[in-house]
Formats: sequence, structure tokens, C-alpha cells
Amino acid sequence: MKRRQLLAATAAAGVLAGLPARAQTPRIVFGYTAVTDFASAFIAAEEGMFKKRNLDVELKFIPLNSTIPAAVQADSLQIGGPTPSVFLQSVDGGLDHVVLAGGGVTSKSVTGFGLVARAGSGIKTAQDCVGKKIGVPGLGAFLHVTFRGWLKSMGVDYRKVNFIEAAFPQHGDLLRGGTLDAVVSADPFMSRITETGMGYVASYYSTFLPEGQPTIIYTAKRDWAQKNAAAARAFQQAIQEAAAFMVKPANNDKVRAALGKYIKLPPEVLAKAQISPPGPVVTEKQLAYWVALMKDQEMLRTSPEPARLLFK
Repeated sequence: MKRRQLLAATAAAGVLAGLPARAQTPRIVFGYTAVTDFASAFIAAEEGMFKKRNLDVELKFIPLNSTIPAAVQADSLQIGGPTPSVFLQSVDGGLDHVVLAGGGVTSKSVTGFGLVARAGSGIKTAQDCVGKKIGVPGLGAFLHVTFRGWLKSMGVDYRKVNFIEAAFPQHGDLLRGGTLDAVVSADPFMSRITETGMGYVASYYSTFLPEGQPTIIYTAKRDWAQKNAAAARAFQQAIQEAAAFMVKPANNDKVRAALGKYIKLPPEVLAKAQISPPGPVVTEKQLAYWVALMKDQEMLRTSPEPARLLFK
């Protein structure tokens, strides 16, 4: 009887060893904000690219991008999508996080974000921003840092501008109520503001940025990525497949439907929303650009090494 039980147990172990390691794959909570730059993650979820790699991924909305690294550190998220500047500040502050993949990238053909001034504010130029209260969706995040870079390139001291952190969905209400003079915003929120007459685009300042720089990067704790290397690589592969899916014109409707589901866009706004091109692979050169931009704004105490920040 004992021999028979031993043989049965051995056979069962052999069967289990041959099964896909779904039960051993960690559950991944992925944090995103309400911008189209996360489209590759949305597509990977909706088109089964995570699932076919046995990845259990839950997409979770995070109101402020600047809070994502702390949530990753606390294990509330296993992977999150901070902007490069938010990521680098967190590393500069001592967090040991790495880049797994990239979301959207800058493109001169995309004018989906810019400086949106309140109707009647009189803001038309970079100089007009001096002394004004300007909302940004995250202090130290992509729009904040790049807008300050643009002000500096126009000869304006960004220290003379009052920046206030405000989540994207609040932008319209804060302009309407007069709390803010302008916001650095992005579609679909920018389009909603202009279409209702609450504000107008004073500058599509993004045209000063170099082509192909990451706007969102997908990051995790280094120790999590090392302990779950197979899952981390499968995540990378899923994002790359999703990016290839996105660039095919025949898939445009599916891409927009995924955006509508995760960032709650009404059909009329969804149809007009500009979608950032995908950049699934982040390079040392791209991170080096962000390090230089932030050092120029005295945002980093150290000099992070791009090569060390990429999970390979």
C-alpha cells in the first residue's frame, strides 16, 4: 500500500512539473494614470498578451503620477508607470527601482499636451507665466519638468512661477473657479477644457522636446524583478507585442476602445484623442537625456547611472 501511494505521489509530481507555472507566477498590480501614454499596457490586458504568458495583471488607476514610486516600494503596486523624472527623483532619494519597459514617447506630430490658460487670464507667452499660479499633474513629473525646461529655453526664470500640484481630472474645475491661472495639461482633459470655453491653448510647448523621448516608463523594485525574472521578462514581451499591435492602422478602433475603458473617455472625446507613439524599449541614451535635463534644473543630488537602472 505504501509503495502504491509512493508511486502515485511520484506520478502526480511529474504531471505537476509539466504544467505551466501559472500558480507560481506572481500577481501583478500595475499602476497607471489617466493619459494615453499607457495604451500599450491597456492593449496587453485587453488583447490577451498578458494572459497568454500566464501573467495575472490587474490595472489600477492612480490619480497622481508622483505617488507611483512610493506605491511600488510599499508593494501596493508591483509595477507602475511613473514619468522618467519621477522615477529618477525616487532613485535619487534612495529607492532601488529598475525600468522594465516604456509607454509612450514624444513626437512632434503629437500636440496632445501643452499650456492651457484660463479664459480671460491674458496668458499668451512664456513671460506671461511669471507670477501666475499654474497647475501641473505632478510636481517633478513629466509635464512639470519639461514645461520648466521650455520656460528656461524662452529666457524665463521658472522659479518665478507658482506651480501647484493638481490631478488631470481637476484641471477644468480649477480653471473655472479661478483657483489657477493656467494648467499644463494633456488630452483628453486639454480638449475638454478648450471645447467648453473654460480655457485656451497658450502653447503647444512640447515641440521643443527631442523626438522619441519616453514620457512614461514601467518600473518595479529591483529585488522584485530579480526574484520574478521570468514574469518581468514576460511583461516586457507583452508590452513589445502590444506596441507592435498599436502601430497597425487596422487596430486603431481597438486601441481607442481600450483607452476608453481604462481612462473613461466618452466616445466624442475618444474619437479625437491623440495617442502617443509607443516606445516599449527604454535605452541608456534616453535615460541620460532625462538625467541631464533634471541636473540642469537642480532636481538631482546624485548622478544616476542609466545602465544600472535598466532591467536586463
